[in-house]
Amino acid sequence: MVRFFLLLCILLAPLYASNSGEILKRADSYMVSGSQSNQFRAYNDYKNLYLRAMVENDSNLKLQSLKGIVKSGTALSIDVSKYSRELQGLSSKSGYTPPEPKPEIMLKQQNIKEDVHVEPLHKLESVQWDEASLVLAFDKEISDKQINYFTLHDKAKKKYIYVFDIKTSMLMKAHNLNRAKIDRIKLSQYDPNTLRLVVENSSEINISHIVNSKMLEVIFESKLQKTPQEQVTQKTVQPSKKKTDKIIVIDPGHGGEDPGAIGYNKYREKVIVLEVSKELEKILKSRGYKVYMTRSKDSFIKLRDRTKFANDRNANIFVSIHANAVEEKNANNIQGIECFFLSPSRSERAKNAAAAENSADMSDMNMYGKDSYLNLLNHHNILASNKLAIDLQRGMLGEVNKKYKDVNDNGVKEGPFWVLVGAQMPSVLVEVGFLSHPQEGKRLGEDPYRKTLAKGLADGIERYFANCK
Repeated sequence: MVRFFLLLCILLAPLYASNSGEILKRADSYMVSGSQSNQFRAYNDYKNLYLRAMVENDSNLKLQSLKGIVKSGTALSIDVSKYSRELQGLSSKSGYTPPEPKPEIMLKQQNIKEDVHVEPLHKLESVQWDEASLVLAFDKEISDKQINYFTLHDKAKKKYIYVFDIKTSMLMKAHNLNRAKIDRIKLSQYDPNTLRLVVENSSEINISHIVNSKMLEVIFESKLQKTPQEQVTQKTVQPSKKKTDKIIVIDPGHGGEDPGAIGYNKYREKVIVLEVSKELEKILKSRGYKVYMTRSKDSFIKLRDRTKFANDRNANIFVSIHANAVEEKNANNIQGIECFFLSPSRSERAKNAAAAENSADMSDMNMYGKDSYLNLLNHHNILASNKLAIDLQRGMLGEVNKKYKDVNDNGVKEGPFWVLVGAQMPSVLVEVGFLSHPQEGKRLGEDPYRKTLAKGLADGIERYFANCK
């Protein structure tokens, strides 16, 4: 296993030779530029380095990344008090003094309600419909704290009114957003610091919302009772040709002699991901898709045979499902969902995750040398795989956040996962969570949580196909 990992590093070093020093230098250069967009890039770089420091237990990198987070966050008026306190604990040895927060941030931190700590205003970049959802995209990340949602019922006028106030946001003009079977939807600037979305209808609507990174997704579902005829029609509707034409291969990771990660309560990755995969298969088949599983029992399959299985069946997409784990000393700190697609990556975190997933089948490295690997990277598939990964990540988070509010979004990343090499279709590796984390590991062992993840993955796959041109 050690020899394999060394060989992996030697072969891929030219492609993934981005070390912490290079990222620090890049982040520092972003800060020197003075532009707000570059300051945000610096902030994100420092946050990624902080996560790397946690994973690698690198105290010096942790100190440097915390300095950067506090410096860039303070410049952007983001509340970085948590990081500042941690930095103060580390900086006593280095003699470093963190910068003082801006006065307006100090005032806000005294607010018992912990009001939003983000200035200047978020700008609304786009508003568009995505099936039954209205998606508002902003120029930077928003949080749940910025959303104030309430409802009104005007009995005299027989109106149901749903209001979303989005704090510290602005737009250039009001929008009237037409939608069939909804009387009125209006988006406007309520006051200098608040964007207001108002939905009015003569009948009640079931509305929910999801905050995901830079997006607010408002989901509409009618509460009107269906007539008996409508219920019968719904039951007898056949899947559309578009769906039945799509072939999906689901790949439950590991299996047989390879247990994968071992986590909370001795849960084995190979068992957890097989249960998620079976549930996903059931949901997709019920929606009219043709679905194949690389394994439906506890059996070992070589990495190269998994994508060959998908290629032989002319699959439209290949989804490999895995679960994560870290060493015991970091188990309480690291959790969350993430998706990877195959691409020349510069992420050390992706390399480390890939090394763990690749280690079970060393023979594959002999098959795929450096030149073969590069030749197999089809740029069209890289782009499509990136889109698929985004939709799967969005689908999972959208579903689990309805019931579980503390699931981390670890994002979409590029990585050298050998299980994806050779796939002739868009392919993604999904990490459904960290088995090593006490709370997340426990949830992954529970059937309701696994079903929630599978439902989110199915929704993400549907969104991907709906947006395919």
